[in-house]
Formats: sequence, structure tokens, C-alpha cells
Amino acid sequence: MIKKISIVGVPMDLGQMRRGVDMGPSAIRYAGVVERLEKLGYEIKDIGDIEIGAADRGHDSSNNLRNLKAVAEGNERLAKKIDGIIQQNRFPLVLGGDHSIAIGTLAGVAKHYKELGVIWYDAHGDLNTADTSPSGNIHGMPLAASLGYGHPSLTEIGKYSPKIKPENVVVIGARDLDDGEKEFIKENNIKVYTMHEIDRLGMAQVMEQTIDYLKNRTDGVHLSLDLDGLDPNDAPGVGTPVLGGISYRESHLAMEMLAESHLITSAEFVEINPILDRENQTAKVAVALMGSLFGEKLL
Repeated sequence: MIKKISIVGVPMDLGQMRRGVDMGPSAIRYAGVVERLEKLGYEIKDIGDIEIGAADRGHDSSNNLRNLKAVAEGNERLAKKIDGIIQQNRFPLVLGGDHSIAIGTLAGVAKHYKELGVIWYDAHGDLNTADTSPSGNIHGMPLAASLGYGHPSLTEIGKYSPKIKPENVVVIGARDLDDGEKEFIKENNIKVYTMHEIDRLGMAQVMEQTIDYLKNRTDGVHLSLDLDGLDPNDAPGVGTPVLGGISYRESHLAMEMLAESHLITSAEFVEINPILDRENQTAKVAVALMGSLFGEKLL
């Protein structure tokens, strides 16, 4: 893994309706992310936050896409920033913000790889489009948009589409999928480890299979980790908590195994909402998981 990391915050809360997730990057910094990673021997450059515009006025309900213009513009800015980080041969570490920011992250990352793999660590599939979304919230659409499905303002960020291929995606931790997403997964044959598989196989085998699946077919792997992938008891400060999630310790094991694999070339940690949190617990969990991802060991 590259020993130089650039951290960029994306205070985006327009991809959904609950205020507060825009404070996620600040909460993660306050939880000591820079100090944690510097202690592991990384050179850290925190380049601050992407500017996010105001919510769309006179929201056009006809397209079922909440705050489309502001979300798209924020993601365009993020994509350019990520592109620049990779050109400097630095590892991009993105702090969210809601999960709609993955559209910009992947737009900036994928242009540097022929076969970018994605690990989507999340309770949700985020595979909706305007046609299938019950809410119109864009944070439920970033994986679909990155695969080339959805409104052109989202799919064409970075001026190319698609960013990734369905066969290079692995979803881990899914337990709340809309009907349209279930159809999408089946039609595109996307590899998904639901909580059923995690319970049945154990996290070690899920990660072994994921690593084996991706290592020979990809030339880089992006980790998109939504804190609601974890159980709400361990990560309470998220906007869309779903009971029965991945445990804190299972998540550390997953990150430790990814560290040992040397597969991960970019990462984002999203959906931390300090307003819904308890004493910044969820941000502290995120930082601890980053520690494991970047090689921190118990002994």
C-alpha cells in the first residue's frame, strides 16, 4: 500500500433527508484519524473539505432525484480532487458525508484503472435509480450510477461511463434491499454476501472468497465502507440503521485481512452522523477500522 495518504472530507448531506451527516468528516478528524495513521508510519496530508452547495430550491419532483444539481456538482468537484491525488501517487482516503459521494470518488479513481474492483461494505445495495427508488434519495444510488445506470448528471460525472463493471463488485453486509435492487443484482450477477452468508460462512471465509475473487480480475480495489454496514449497537450514529449487522470485531477482521492482501488502492468511510451518535462512538469506530485497514495489528 502507498505510504502517502491524502485525506479529503466531503460534508455532503443532500443525498438523503436527515441533517447532520455533513459533520461526519469533522467527527472523524476529531476522533484522531491523522494521528492514528501517522503512528503507523504514513505521511498524511489533510487537504480539507470539498465545497458542497446548498439544497436545490424548487425541487423538481418529476425526476424523483432529491437535490440532483447540488449532489452532482459536489461529486464533480470531488472527482477532480481524487484524480489529482492519484496523479501525485498518493492514496485517496475520503471522509463522508452521505454515500452519494461515492459517485465522485469512483469517477476520480476509476479512470486510473482498467479493471477497478469495488468492495461495497454496507447494509444497503445502493443500486437504485430514479425509477426504482422509493425515496428519491441519491445516497441509495451511487453503486448503480457508477455502473452506468441512472440520470446522466450522475452517470456521466468525470465525463465517462460506466466507471466499473458488475463482475468486479462485491457487496458485503447487505440486509436491506429494495425490490428493484434485488432484480438488479440478479440481472447483473453481482456478487453479494448478505448477513446470511456472513453468519453461515463466518467473516474470515467471506473475506477470503472476496479477496480470491477480486485479486486476479482487478488492477486496483476501492473500499466503500458505510458505517451502517455495522450493527447499530456498535455504530449508532448513522442515518439508516438496520438491526442485525456486522459486528465491530468482524469488521476489524475484514479490514485486517484486506491489509494483508495489499489489494486496496483507495477508500472512503461514509454516513457518520454525529447528531445521531453517542459520544462520537461511530467516528471512533471508523478511525479504529481505518487503523486496521492500514496495517495496525493487535500484537
